[in-house]
Amino acid sequence: MMTQATSHLELLTHLATQAREAGRVLSSTPTEVKNQALCKAAELIRANEQALLEANAVDVEKAKEAGVKGSFLDRLELTPTRVEGMAKGLEQVAQLPDPVGRKLAEWDRPNGIKIARVAVPLGVIGVIYESRPNVTADAGALCLKAGNAVILRCGSDSVNSSRFIAKLMGDALEATGLPRAVVTLVPTQDREAVGVMLGLHGLIDVIVPRGGRSLIERVVRDSKIPTFEHLDGNCHTYIHTAADPNKAKEVVRNAKLRRTGICGATESLLIDRDAVESFLPMLVEAMPECEFRGDEECRRAVSSIKAASEEDWGTEYLAPILSVKAVGDIQEAIEHVNRFGSGHTDCILTEDLEAAEHFLKGVDSAIVMHNASTQFADGGEFGMGAEIGIATGRLHARGPVGVDQLTTYKYQVRGNGQTRPA
Repeated sequence: MMTQATSHLELLTHLATQAREAGRVLSSTPTEVKNQALCKAAELIRANEQALLEANAVDVEKAKEAGVKGSFLDRLELTPTRVEGMAKGLEQVAQLPDPVGRKLAEWDRPNGIKIARVAVPLGVIGVIYESRPNVTADAGALCLKAGNAVILRCGSDSVNSSRFIAKLMGDALEATGLPRAVVTLVPTQDREAVGVMLGLHGLIDVIVPRGGRSLIERVVRDSKIPTFEHLDGNCHTYIHTAADPNKAKEVVRNAKLRRTGICGATESLLIDRDAVESFLPMLVEAMPECEFRGDEECRRAVSSIKAASEEDWGTEYLAPILSVKAVGDIQEAIEHVNRFGSGHTDCILTEDLEAAEHFLKGVDSAIVMHNASTQFADGGEFGMGAEIGIATGRLHARGPVGVDQLTTYKYQVRGNGQTRPA
């Protein structure tokens, strides 16, 4: 008798095998054909905007009925502007240089052998994600451009939106003569299928998780496949004593409140002790919709600030809440960030270039900024067209994962009859 686990294994094995075959076709596909598929997908998304918004409305309504709100609902919801952003993202990826076939290095040996290190696709990439239906288009586009097949496993919350986008991606592939299996959406929402997917070592080459902490921790713990890690986005902004007050006020407001539910939102604010009295009251006044939680020094400067606990320093709120702490100097700020941060994105606001360089070198995060909102931590904003995620680990990829990061390399060795001496 076939069990559910057996049926999931058969299903995922079949999908992964098809994806690997499609990936082999894609790995040698000319750049112009890949770009045609991407532009066709953008065209289809625009042409089907209303139907996509209707599918998304079903997902949003179900989420509301289930009590979902705040940042998670914001990530799920599509608008005409966001649909257009998806289409533009596909076109921007099409305009990027093809990462496949790049010569990363080349050299000649004394015996006449010529060696080149050349970029090649990773193979089959598994993406497991929650809420964000746009990941379907972003991941599909980036993997396609980098010559990889992708297996997408969306959450039940975005299933109608994601299925619609995946279908349009498949239609675009088929219209340009490429296998639909280049972009595959897992048809089942059963959570056991995720565990099966994480065990397909040899069929899937890399796993990319995008979602809440519990999902990512599960993937990191259970995966038999190498994983691009991204846990919390506990991002910091540090106001140095030499910061421009007006510039800093605008940057902090944007970094916290532009979109509170994204992983690049600032969650913790550090202020040099000498700047607390002059800067913090102005900032609190400029951000009335934000709840501030601070240490004793910050609360003495602004009485309306709530008391922060030790837990606040390490919390990713994904809400209009900001922890605030006074620090003695830049080194204390760096040590605090390295202790409580998540290795995602951290920023210093200062007009002192020497202090900025000290912070940029001293903070151990994937992205470190000077005088810019942490909400620029995004592959699109980095000129990558889109991103498949922000990697906070150290191996292979770190920071926004774009087309270049979705390749590995091989060595091509060219000789003329050379033999190795005994």
